[in-house]
Amino acid sequence: MALKYSRQRQVIKDFLMTRKDHPTADTVYMNVRTEYPNISLGTVYRNLSLLADIGEIQRLRFADGVDHFDADTSAHYHFVCTQCGRIIDLKMDSLDHIMDIAGTGFDGEIKGHVTYFHGLCRDCKKMSKAHLQDSVYEFE
Repeated sequence: MALKYSRQRQVIKDFLMTRKDHPTADTVYMNVRTEYPNISLGTVYRNLSLLADIGEIQRLRFADGVDHFDADTSAHYHFVCTQCGRIIDLKMDSLDHIMDIAGTGFDGEIKGHVTYFHGLCRDCKKMSKAHLQDSVYEFE
């Protein structure tokens, strides 16, 4: 069954394609409604879900419980800053060999994996180092 064209869905997808920060549905809604003031949050949620379900965008699920969306559907990994929550695409070789490792001694069939890396982004790392240096001077 062919999917009927929707201008709202296209605007949502076009907006996502301009972003590298993996926005939430609320962020998509707040930005898309500047062009389409009558669009509802429910419409944005439904279209994001549909686009993710048909593979035109990625839905990213993290520990914060909020879905984030990525227009880049190529196989790639994400880094999540544990301090500011920023989500960053990582440029790296595939880790698909871990499916073979995970499959050793496993009786089922592994068809994929999701791997997120956690730590401090460049900005938070700089702030952390600066804060640490400030603390050292306070004790002198």
